[in-house]
Amino acid sequence: MLLYPLYALLFTEHGLSPAAVSSLFALWSLTAFLTEVPSGVLADLVSRRLLLVVSPLLSAAAFALWTLAPGYGTFAAGFVLWGVGGSLRSGTWQAHIHTELAVLGRAGAYPRLIGRAEAVGTVSALLCALAAGPVLAAGGFTAVGVASVAAPLMAAVVALTLPDTRVRPLPERDVAASGDTKEDVNEPGARQVLREGVAALRGAAPVRAAVVAVAGLAAVLSLDEYLPLLIADTGLALTAVPFGYGLILAGDAAGGWLADRGTEHPGRVLAGGGCALAVGAFSATPAGLVGVAVAFGVLRWAAVQADTRLQRETADSSRATVSSLAGSAAEVTSLASFGLWALGSAWAGPAVLFGCAALPVLVLAVTWRR
Repeated sequence: MLLYPLYALLFTEHGLSPAAVSSLFALWSLTAFLTEVPSGVLADLVSRRLLLVVSPLLSAAAFALWTLAPGYGTFAAGFVLWGVGGSLRSGTWQAHIHTELAVLGRAGAYPRLIGRAEAVGTVSALLCALAAGPVLAAGGFTAVGVASVAAPLMAAVVALTLPDTRVRPLPERDVAASGDTKEDVNEPGARQVLREGVAALRGAAPVRAAVVAVAGLAAVLSLDEYLPLLIADTGLALTAVPFGYGLILAGDAAGGWLADRGTEHPGRVLAGGGCALAVGAFSATPAGLVGVAVAFGVLRWAAVQADTRLQRETADSSRATVSSLAGSAAEVTSLASFGLWALGSAWAGPAVLFGCAALPVLVLAVTWRR
């Protein structure tokens, strides 16, 4: 969606101060955090395909508000809609794909499918970023907004074509207690699904390990927000920064595309990515960006591996709930990562901070188990 690289400019164009813009971002993050787990529970109770249709419709409504009636109130309402829409998709998408592949007897294809979807998404985001400038020049924020509304509407139409064959299980304890047949028993409620999800985390070490990996990798990947600062710190001219950013995005996309390869020794692959990040970032040279690109490719690859493990170790009845709990943990670690960057920036530059980010990657690599 074309608004993504430009919406901050849209806000300032309509008179918002930096503090007001920051408050909108905070509202967005808070909304996503508060709705992450409830949306996961909902995805285990109702049709996941339905939620994948509704999710982009909420995003489209948000961008329509921004385009038709720009102002602080509508910007805030739009971020709430966008946050809820994102939560409906988070966890739901992964759970839906894994379950439908399992129905087909092809659960092993999950990392390849998800990884390549991530790769296509990354390339699409890059192409949209490149197209946003010319569209803005030709038709202003109205043209950018209309295009951004059209994209999620098309996504909702595509979501309607997804298969939806999952059969939600019924609570056996109710059947045993009442002596009734399964046809007479209601489907499990939200509290039961949430309890099952929490129990899966507390009772299964592989699930906890997968959640830790998901959250830890998310913390490092969230540093992509600061990549332009790192690129500029290498001495490249301001006009060349987009090319350096494109190189790193290409590495990210390659990691997603190859997510089903090299799965025999994931810890070693991740360790190699951590070393590439340290060497590339600490060099503080344009050539070092190649190492950073390799590192982000490995991080994307590892994120898919961690997600695959989480889906494999989780029962379908609470799959989306557990995925959303992992998403909440990822939100927390990402916020912690932003806070550590803010503190560290008082004594070190982007090259040193990115180099130090290799340490948690290496820790995850050492503790990784297939």
